Amino acid sequence: MLRVFVDSGSSIKQDEKEKYGVEILPLKLNMGGIEYEDGVDISIEKFYQKLIVDGIFPKTSLPSLGDAELRVNAYTEAGDDVIILTISSGISGTYNALRTLFADNKKVRVIDTKTAVGGIRLLVDEVNKYRDRSVDFIEKKVTKLIPRIRVVAVPETLEYLCKGGRLSLTAMVAGTILKIKPLISLDSTSGKVKIMSKAIGLKRAMTAVADSLRQLDCDENYGIIPSYTFCKENLDVLVSVTNDKYKPQMQAYDNLDPAIACHWGPNAFGYIFVSKATAKQLEQ
Repeated sequence: MLRVFVDSGSSIKQDEKEKYGVEILPLKLNMGGIEYEDGVDISIEKFYQKLIVDGIFPKTSLPSLGDAELRVNAYTEAGDDVIILTISSGISGTYNALRTLFADNKKVRVIDTKTAVGGIRLLVDEVNKYRDRSVDFIEKKVTKLIPRIRVVAVPETLEYLCKGGRLSLTAMVAGTILKIKPLISLDSTSGKVKIMSKAIGLKRAMTAVADSLRQLDCDENYGIIPSYTFCKENLDVLVSVTNDKYKPQMQAYDNLDPAIACHWGPNAFGYIFVSKATAKQLEQ
């Protein structure tokens, strides 16, 4: 049997495990000297109370490697194959830690998704299409899809990207004064955060995100995952200005889990989707 693990950087919630057929390795957050397991013992409401009201910015860290080892080895010792889809190595050390941990276990495949949140959900959907096939076949399918995952999102404020080390203080101050809204993505090669483009003002930023579905050649054979942090008002507006032809592909809104949301801050919004394959990708 195939077993699939993700970390909580996938933003798959604990009550969605059966729906997706996965097990979750929770990332850790330390807020005010108290350590929490992401999505397990800190609710989204409690997280935002600490972040917004109390002004406590968390430190995030890897899932428990001891817990991962026990859970994964229990399956492989019973004869199961395991695929672990980790948050991008460009923004977390989870992939490298798990790859090292299971380097000698031939029944475990640790895959660097080069993406996060909804991008990992889309990769899990791909795995679930082929669960009756060999693990080699599934790994190849996932690996081929990874370069086509697109994340296009806009933070309402640059403050949290700066606090999390994803943006310089100078850039934050300049952006705030000029009311610049950067369109943020994850590079499909390095898996690192990058600024795709910039818009002046929230309205233009929303238009740019909506238009990214066309500009990046969204593949309508896959879902679109509308994502937000804290309040979905900005996301509601984004969906309303998006071309109607894309709306049937949209899955349920994803309110991002704390380990990712802390870097975006409240009221961020965006789309995660799959671009159509290029001629070169089709040949591979």
